[in-house]
Amino acid sequence: MEETRKVVVNLIQSAEQKGCRLKIACKDLEISEKTYKRWIVTPKDLRKGPLTTPANKLSEHEKKSIIKLATNETYRDLPPCQIVPKLADQGSYIASESTFYRILKEENLLAHRGKSKPSRNNRPAPLMATGPNQIYSWDITYLKSPVSGGFYFLYMFLDIWSRKIVGWEVHENEDMEKSSALIEKIYKDEGLKDGEVRLHSDNGGPMKGATMLATLQKLGIVPSFSRPRVSDDNAYSESLFKTLKYCPEYPSRPFDSIEKAQVWVGEFVDWYNHRHLHSGIKFVTPSDRHTGKDQEILKRRTKVYEKAKMKNPNRWSKETRN
Repeated sequence: MEETRKVVVNLIQSAEQKGCRLKIACKDLEISEKTYKRWIVTPKDLRKGPLTTPANKLSEHEKKSIIKLATNETYRDLPPCQIVPKLADQGSYIASESTFYRILKEENLLAHRGKSKPSRNNRPAPLMATGPNQIYSWDITYLKSPVSGGFYFLYMFLDIWSRKIVGWEVHENEDMEKSSALIEKIYKDEGLKDGEVRLHSDNGGPMKGATMLATLQKLGIVPSFSRPRVSDDNAYSESLFKTLKYCPEYPSRPFDSIEKAQVWVGEFVDWYNHRHLHSGIKFVTPSDRHTGKDQEILKRRTKVYEKAKMKNPNRWSKETRN
């Protein structure tokens, strides 16, 4: 235990020296900042544990009785959640369901039984982007029209690595043919290749329609969809729509026409791609990140911070942060 604590402390200190925040480093190692600070002072485990035996602890005889009962011919094919009520119906109580489960687990008696395969709830492997034009996210959001209860529909495609908006259009309705035409335009404008891009979306009709899927297959784009009842599986597009609708310039009243909606969205996209310093990509613009110019920008910033540190080192308690 003492060695483990020393390793954890060394890892966190090393991360801090490289510019990582203490809060983030502790979170990654699943300990609190308070625990980390205590381990620096006292790396040894000073806990002595309970000095008395709990009054409700099961005796060895009671444990053996539970195992014998759960493995006999009458109950061996039943889970504890059925054994306990059956015993209660007979006027007998030996232990709770959780106690049954705990004792059976200790004895490795909770293996799957029966002809059916055990249930598997494996999370799908996450899609990872290491450069531009690898994974796109897209969705449709509503823009208020002058008609009460009516809306325009904004189609927007985002590169999740660079956060660049690679394509958008405003229409008066949701239509998979319009989304199909837009992805074809993006394919040409970005100079994409067969099998280069994955396109992620939720499970809406325009996303899973036959025309859209046929277009993706023709272009060699692999579709990816959100899991059912998982609301944050398309988080990049949802976050983008929040940025769009909560920026100060977003109109407080409905758009007078679809043309004015298109003009406003065009201005927003120009600002977002070319002037907005995005917090998720080290405060460079999505356009600079998409074209690779961000590396030179970050190098220049590092030189500025290093120069400032040399000029007044007392104001820098640690290494400069990128």
